[in-house]
Amino acid sequence: QVFTFNKVEIRVQPSVKVKNGAPMSIICHADISKNTDFQLKHNFTIFKDGKLVFMTLSDKEDARYEIPVAKSADTGDYECTVQADGKKSFSNSIYVWVAGMTKPILTADKKEVSEGEVVKLRCELPEEVPPLVFFFRKIKTNSAPKEKRVPEQNQNFSEVEFPVEEGDNILQFDCFGKRQVRSGWESSQHSNSTLVTVKEPFIKPTLITRPSSRNVTEGDRIEFECSTEVAQMRGIEIIFQKNRTILNSVRDEKSLKYSTVATQEDSGEYLCKVEQGAVSKTTKLNVFVSELFPKPTLSASMTKLDESKDLILSCSINGFQRANFSIVRKSSRGDILLKNSRVLAIKVNVNDTGSYTCKAEVKGIVKESKRVRINVYAPVSKPTLSVVSSSPEVVLGKPLQLICHSAMGTPPITFTFYKGDEIKKNVTNDTYATFLDEDIGLNDNGGYKCDARNNHSSGVKTSNILNVTVIVPIRDASLGSVPYGEVEVGSDTAFLCSVKEGSWPIDFKFFKKTDHEVLLHEVREYSDRTIWHKKTMKRKDTGTYYCMASNRASMDVRSRPITISVILAAWQKGVIAAFVLTAMAGAGAVALWWFLRKKKK
Repeated sequence: QVFTFNKVEIRVQPSVKVKNGAPMSIICHADISKNTDFQLKHNFTIFKDGKLVFMTLSDKEDARYEIPVAKSADTGDYECTVQADGKKSFSNSIYVWVAGMTKPILTADKKEVSEGEVVKLRCELPEEVPPLVFFFRKIKTNSAPKEKRVPEQNQNFSEVEFPVEEGDNILQFDCFGKRQVRSGWESSQHSNSTLVTVKEPFIKPTLITRPSSRNVTEGDRIEFECSTEVAQMRGIEIIFQKNRTILNSVRDEKSLKYSTVATQEDSGEYLCKVEQGAVSKTTKLNVFVSELFPKPTLSASMTKLDESKDLILSCSINGFQRANFSIVRKSSRGDILLKNSRVLAIKVNVNDTGSYTCKAEVKGIVKESKRVRINVYAPVSKPTLSVVSSSPEVVLGKPLQLICHSAMGTPPITFTFYKGDEIKKNVTNDTYATFLDEDIGLNDNGGYKCDARNNHSSGVKTSNILNVTVIVPIRDASLGSVPYGEVEVGSDTAFLCSVKEGSWPIDFKFFKKTDHEVLLHEVREYSDRTIWHKKTMKRKDTGTYYCMASNRASMDVRSRPITISVILAAWQKGVIAAFVLTAMAGAGAVALWWFLRKKKK
């Protein structure tokens, strides 16, 4: 008995797309070849999305998994396996889509609510399998529905709360669900509609003014009244505000009053708000206050003037004469009243610099003009020009910083720096200014000056001319000697130290190198060279010598070293030679005497 699996197939009846609620059959077919006609038991297993849903043992080559009423939960990938006498074969996978979802069921926890409360809704898809997405809708007349989306991963129902807001009357709610399929999203029908009626705890407030909001003039007393009708007085609060500022409020009362003397600043939008618990209702009212008289104007005879000059300030209102005027000076500590009058005349000093305004009062309404800035100037004193480092010297190639200072004068003061007749810099400051000259040359030995001026009519003041000395640093020090190289003991040696360039005076120092540097001689010269005579040279003076030069540039320049060897004089060499020859002759005579004596014996 020999057999083999040719193929295992899976198919769906009536089709791979089945309407929700219709019957559906999943058929697994085994195509088998046998060498003889014998009976063979087949073990059929059908899987949906990898999970076992049907199993049967049959001697037929087909097995049917019947689903009498298909639901959306039956959507998925199906495949089957067939096992017979130790052999096993698999089918391909087939995707089955049960189209359509069951109609959801919506319930509400209340049929009647008050403004400020919430309605709790429950939407259920009884025969659907999560994950699902629920959509709840709140519908009221003449407005777009408000919708809430709630995903559910583990259950086929969802609950949500909707607040009941001001203006809600008869509310209608419904819901629907969605699930994701291979081709996208599939939606259910909308649920039954649930009606909820809404009760008002209080009516929308009324806001009125006396006189009418369109007939208010500055100086009038305007009275606001805000009122409402409530079902329960406890917990009621009325708030009256303009823009974001609360002007008045009451509790446990059904009306509020507020009054004030109207000014133009009182024009704008007013709001009456009634609150009780979570419920809030508002009424708005625009008020326009007509101008009783325009703001005054302050004029000055001059805004910039010298000290001891006359200043006249005058206040006026265009087309209006009957007002009480006052002229004040503004201060950080408050307004300073100068005079209750339309005109003020004073002789100014520097302390009168500041801002001035005038005020006008009619029927209790006070208006203030724009500020007028008055600047009083004292003349600048003759400036002084100096070097920041205090010394009127600068090293060639180094920057020079100058400071120009004027001890007196009302700021701002404009300082001008000159190098010769050339303007180098303009600076505006309070009492001083600095200038950095980074281009110092050999010929820049003077010619600096500065000017100072402000808005005083006296004009410009000029400093004295500042002469600056340019210090040339030392360059290329060298050392020589006479005689050079070898010197006889007891003789004199002249050391010459010189520089190629450098401002005088120059400090010269002579050193001999040993285990440590030994200063032998130092001198200050108004010259680019110096000679040091060393008397009576000795053998211990043999060694290496160098010199060092420096000036006010504070840079030490060192020469190359030279070597001096102190040797014996000619007569000293002759004495030593005679002594050596005499010693050698004596030694020879002794040796000859000893030899002759030994021979005689």
